Amino acid sequence: MHFYIASLKVKTMIFRPVLGSAHVCDSFLVSHIKVEGKYNFSSRMRMQAQLLGLWSRELARKLVEHGHKGTVLSREEFEERKAAAEGAETEQSNTFYSRSRPVTLASTGKELKDNFLKALAEREEANRSGKSTSVIFIRDSNTLGQEVSGYIDYAQRLKTQDFEPYFSRKKKLMPGPSDLCYYNWKTQVSTSNSSTNFQVIYDDPNGILFQHKKDKKILNVDPLVPPGEDSTRTLIQSDLYTHVVILDHSIRSI
Repeated sequence: MHFYIASLKVKTMIFRPVLGSAHVCDSFLVSHIKVEGKYNFSSRMRMQAQLLGLWSRELARKLVEHGHKGTVLSREEFEERKAAAEGAETEQSNTFYSRSRPVTLASTGKELKDNFLKALAEREEANRSGKSTSVIFIRDSNTLGQEVSGYIDYAQRLKTQDFEPYFSRKKKLMPGPSDLCYYNWKTQVSTSNSSTNFQVIYDDPNGILFQHKKDKKILNVDPLVPPGEDSTRTLIQSDLYTHVVILDHSIRSI
């Protein structure tokens, strides 16, 4: 399999092979699940990860500021990240965005029976309007039967994807390489990316942290400690997923 790191100049893509770099995302996911009593891993199971690919000079500057290095990506992973980055840039360029503006909810009129989908629907308006931002931890099997884990910035996903298929159960919401944190337990592929709402902090001795970009407050995903100021943690019992946790961070009006 060929892997690429990509740089984008105007509309011309250039691919070149690179080496991956170590990261703490995968080991933290191991410790997170270990707390739940689902696995019994030793310290030697802390595996290496690859970080986010670069698509343009401007994106590269931002990623370097966020502490990202190079990554090893397949073409499919590259295209997924490229789409997410372009959606994020489009959202940031919308200077007319306002909390008071009416929002269209994908969950409206849907018959929701699973607790996780109900929880997403309850948080949809707040995440779309900017009143709060939610980070979703999911552990489950993908379409290939491989177990994957990851943290999803719900507000960013709502702005870059159509959630109607998720609420209609035509598609299943799963973490991917372009999300805040992702780990495939079969392939041992691990990625981590800052989003439009959260910056990933890698160098804390207690594990990975997310810092909200607006109020600069820290969201701690470690289940053994409080999640942080203006934040809550909710364990969701779902029939659709192996393990789901939602962390909500409220945004105070300035």
